[in-house]
Amino acid sequence: MTHKTKGIVLRTVKYGETSLVVTIFTELFGLQTYMVNGVRTSKQASQKANYFQPAAILDMIVYHNEQKSMHRIKEFKWGFLYEGILTDVIKNSIALYMVELLHKCLKQPEANADLFHFCEDVLMQLDNADKATAANIALYFALQLPHFFGFKIDDRNSDRETILDLREGNFVSEEPRHPYFIDGEYAQLTAQLLKAIHPQELAQFRLNREIRRKLLISYQDYYALHISDFGQMKTLPILQEVLAD
Repeated sequence: MTHKTKGIVLRTVKYGETSLVVTIFTELFGLQTYMVNGVRTSKQASQKANYFQPAAILDMIVYHNEQKSMHRIKEFKWGFLYEGILTDVIKNSIALYMVELLHKCLKQPEANADLFHFCEDVLMQLDNADKATAANIALYFALQLPHFFGFKIDDRNSDRETILDLREGNFVSEEPRHPYFIDGEYAQLTAQLLKAIHPQELAQFRLNREIRRKLLISYQDYYALHISDFGQMKTLPILQEVLAD
């Protein structure tokens, strides 16, 4: 049986001489793996392989069988044709960070249309964002994504509660008895970023490269505390290198 669904490409691995194994977060079925044959055999076929770059948004007709762990794609086309993400180094690095973070959070092949639409929207906003907005989208995405996985940070802070306890996911008045916390300017900025509802609000945050680096490392620690086997993000060092002041 075939189904029509949108999908965000998370990972692509070459298989054999002509094929790809592609991990895609689909709107209809959640995280799925697809075998794509014959897309690396000729110049015309290799152009089809371009559709499966990480972060690509596709419209697909897929074969799906609940009893199988790998499926096939009958038809595919662009669901959204990027203008900036595939050519701009900074935007591409942000998009790759986003899909790696999403991939690390997705553990089961369960449909989650709200999560899909959120990720799709942020990628589309990134593609069209100005420089000031794009520079902060990775921070926004990292703080918003936990809402969909049950470990969101409580954004309530006060004049007394100025320290963000990363283990508990809330603001506290005294330093925790463990090293996983953010304080000072970094905690204040995180509280403000948590209240941003839409990426278009991000241009108002005038952060420099060092602040972004520090916050992204802290947010990686937060994920590692709440997701088993999270490990280190491969895209983070690259992102930290390209993000400008």
